[in-house]
Amino acid sequence: MDAIWLQSYPAKVPANINPDEFTSIIDLLTQSCSRHATRPAFTNMGVSLSYAELDQQSTAFAAYLQTLGLARGDRVAIMMPNCLQYPIALFGVLRAGFVVVNVNPLYTARELQHQLQDSGAKAIVIIENFAHTLAEVIHQTSVQQVVTTELGDAFPWLKRTIVNAVVRHVKKMVKPFHLPQARPWREVMNLGRQASIQPITLQASDLAFLQYTGGTTGVAKGAMLTHRNILANTAQAGAWMGTDLGEGENVITALPLYHIFSLTVNCLLFVKMGGNNILVTNPRDFPTFIKLLQQTRFSVITGVNTLFNALLNAPGFDRIDFSALKVCVGGGMAVQRAVAQRWYEKTGNHISEGYGLTETSPIVCCNILNQPYNGSIGYPLPSTEISIRNDAFEEMAIGEEGELCVRGPQVMAGYWQRPDETAGILTEAGWLKTGDIALVEADGKVRITDRKKDMILVSGFNVYPNEIEGVVASHPGVLECAAVGIKDEQSGEAVKLVVVLKDKGLTTEALQAYCKENLTGYKRPKVIEFRNELPKTPVGKVLRRELR
Repeated sequence: MDAIWLQSYPAKVPANINPDEFTSIIDLLTQSCSRHATRPAFTNMGVSLSYAELDQQSTAFAAYLQTLGLARGDRVAIMMPNCLQYPIALFGVLRAGFVVVNVNPLYTARELQHQLQDSGAKAIVIIENFAHTLAEVIHQTSVQQVVTTELGDAFPWLKRTIVNAVVRHVKKMVKPFHLPQARPWREVMNLGRQASIQPITLQASDLAFLQYTGGTTGVAKGAMLTHRNILANTAQAGAWMGTDLGEGENVITALPLYHIFSLTVNCLLFVKMGGNNILVTNPRDFPTFIKLLQQTRFSVITGVNTLFNALLNAPGFDRIDFSALKVCVGGGMAVQRAVAQRWYEKTGNHISEGYGLTETSPIVCCNILNQPYNGSIGYPLPSTEISIRNDAFEEMAIGEEGELCVRGPQVMAGYWQRPDETAGILTEAGWLKTGDIALVEADGKVRITDRKKDMILVSGFNVYPNEIEGVVASHPGVLECAAVGIKDEQSGEAVKLVVVLKDKGLTTEALQAYCKENLTGYKRPKVIEFRNELPKTPVGKVLRRELR
């Protein structure tokens, strides 16, 4: 497809970027830390980590990891919310020559076990609030080394003592756990400062992240993202923002850094720019979140539709000063027109909706910044090719619907140890099949019209029916089941479960409790319906579309 979207680009945005500006993510980090040494890089609960401190502490953490006997390219899992330890661990793992496996800290034991087993992670850095989950499954994984951290461990002594005491003794957020192989964060950092880091020469083609996603099926797979993939998408996002932003910007980072959207758009892009990520550890605590926004002069905020909607309805939102706000980006799920319009009325700033996938590091398209809502996903980013294809993989004309396919330097290397799955989504010519039905308008804007795959998008997180069904079907009282997405005002979509019972005495409450044991919050069915049978094709395949 001809790049007709280039005619609609703002004058400041180039047609192409240089994906090889840096040799690795660590090359980007060290240059930025040198250039912005005294500036704050990350701030959490009023405590800032400067670029110089980020450089020093990530080096110390890397030095410690290198003493563990891990081989170059080994996987190290990070399982924690937004806190100062996250970027230290993230850059430390990469600096030591290892691969980051981001883990949602809210995972159940079953979900955590699968991800650790599949990735073959040899070590994990985990916040103590969730260490009891790891303790349940660690003996069934390859994990040999554990670093545990308390929420306040990167704070000065007094604040650290208070925060950790409140978390442990007042809010009782740390359950008992037994991990004899674990070492605490502060001990590890002291050991790292005493060790000498062995310099690692990283290549752009080296694997940087195993970022887990269901892809087009329910089996969680690790998207192999190289240093070049991530650097390219960081450059693409930076080029799209053009000269609107410079060093010293304060970006509100409420989306978790373990999510690919926040990882690239917030963490890495603003480290490159010399910005300050204001980390929100628990964005569901709206009184605290609103107070932070009232006290902070911020120029950038990113989020998903549900976050923007919740903020708009939170007490105290009207008292936030938005005069410094320059950029507001929405992604992860479709931004609703009503939310976008109300956000503009309240803040004077439009939400610029973007689109991407874990497999594309993640951004593919974005609307022009601070332009009125139009219901599209905007234009392909610089150095990004798109094509609309039918089931025979023939290219469709402008205005015709088909599967959105993407090619560019941000497209993953493939799925970890799953060549068949990789072949099903990546063509030999480098096209990635997104599974989304779209069309390209005459000016180059891309509009998503349907979802080819059965994925359910809950507050920006992918939920795959196969996984839900696999868990529920394991209940002895269930004969068969199907999961589908339904519209939800709060989360965009929610999971509805349709069940045929084997045990007629099984209740909705009992099934919900079973789901709570085996599925993280956003994957749990919001609605459960019992039926005598499920609609099926002649060969027995459940017709999810008919259920929807």
